[in-house]
Amino acid sequence: MTSRDRVLTALNHEQPDRVPIDLGGHRSSGIAAIAYAKLRRALGLAERPVRVYDPVQQLAIVDEDVLDRLRVDTIELGRGFALDDEHWADWTLPDGTPCQMPRWALPERERGAWVIRSAGGRTIAKMPDGALYFEQCHWPFLADDDLDRIPEAMAECMWCAVQSPPGPLVGGAEGGRILAEGARRLRERTDRAILGLFGGNLLEMGQFLYRNDHFLMLLAAQPSRAQEFLDGVVELHLAHLETFLAAVGDWIDVIVFGDDLGMQAGPQISPAMYREFFKPRHARMWRRAKELADVKVMLHCCGGVRPLLDDLIDAGLDAINPVQISCSGMAAAALKADFGDRLTLWGGGCDTHAVLSRATPDEVRRHVRQQVAIFGPGGGFVFQQVHNILADVPAENVIAMFDAL
Repeated sequence: MTSRDRVLTALNHEQPDRVPIDLGGHRSSGIAAIAYAKLRRALGLAERPVRVYDPVQQLAIVDEDVLDRLRVDTIELGRGFALDDEHWADWTLPDGTPCQMPRWALPERERGAWVIRSAGGRTIAKMPDGALYFEQCHWPFLADDDLDRIPEAMAECMWCAVQSPPGPLVGGAEGGRILAEGARRLRERTDRAILGLFGGNLLEMGQFLYRNDHFLMLLAAQPSRAQEFLDGVVELHLAHLETFLAAVGDWIDVIVFGDDLGMQAGPQISPAMYREFFKPRHARMWRRAKELADVKVMLHCCGGVRPLLDDLIDAGLDAINPVQISCSGMAAAALKADFGDRLTLWGGGCDTHAVLSRATPDEVRRHVRQQVAIFGPGGGFVFQQVHNILADVPAENVIAMFDAL
């Protein structure tokens, strides 16, 4: 099978020739740039500039030689853009490793920290000295939620304003054409499954703009105001979805939405609250995506979300990542038995919480084989570690994880 065949076979709940592998196919299956530089050296690969495509999480672009060495079957749509040196500026990672950052998202120094500013000049993200990634520091609706200004608020929010490639390269009147052309060229040069990152966050968008605590209180205490906010957000998402899939729908295989609904101990919200506020809106967006293009719908959704899975499937979800197996209710065997024929489990292949970061290479190999033995039969599984490989993960454990496959 080609890589694309392999991934699509798994998504169709059929047995591929081997387990498909994802590394860096989306912004929660990647590798921190610090760890990536060490991985390249451990693999004995040629030195080359480490490019950070996600400034907030400090994630590296995974180069073609690493994708080939680790037999990765996925690639993110953004890899078709920002290919020229002029799009990048030199920077230095927190451990002193030289790297390159998108010119349009270059951090600045400010009183013992790196900061990222919005286009309007507001400081929206900070990485204090000693930290390894940026944190949000401004919530536009914390004091005043003017619902007529949701787009302006998004532009002042870290998770919306700090763009990964293609970023502003596809802006302006010609943006759709440039986006489509880049997607077409990427399709022509790879047989990997292409993932298009869309977002479409709902619960998280409220938390991005109001702050987590205030938005959860809004849902509970002012449900009509929360509904009004979410209606405004969905209309924006649907308009962007039309534009996005008009440009790239012919060239991608999976569209990736995002909404972290879970915590370590279970969902952030009750199933009843999910059904009231979010399920109808998820269903509307996911249905429209499938009307516009021949794509599978994947949701990035962290945490212990087992109580919500039936509703997510009913809303039209095809795959979920990162399958956070260390959370309450997320044991691999039970998830596979109860949902494996209806939902592709895109992740859960290696526990990053306790195993990948702390175990020995032999322990990593045993753990990976165990997870694949549970998740792999019958398709409905794409291997990725649980969320991103963080900066302190030993390179030998990363190699052990992929070689065990």
